[in-house]
Amino acid sequence: MRSRLARISLFAAAWLLVLAPAALAQPDDVTDNGEGLLGEVDDRIITFFSLGVVLFFTIVVILATLVQQRLERRKDEKKASRVRQRIGW
Repeated sequence: MRSRLARISLFAAAWLLVLAPAALAQPDDVTDNGEGLLGEVDDRIITFFSLGVVLFFTIVVILATLVQQRLERRKDEKKASRVRQRIGW
């Protein structure tokens, strides 16, 4: 088991070393000055993107909590009905 893990780790490290030069290489005629896909961004774009990320994770947490509460309620109702059947109420 350990030898397999060691072989996989060595293979992954070697593969990363093989791919690293290609990822860092850049043709001489490309001068984007660090601009991304959107081009030149200002503070407003960064602010709205960051606000979107915060709102996204807030909404995900709220929705996950609501789903979990509903599932817990269903589980408790099912558990209570089994106890009522066993007791005979």
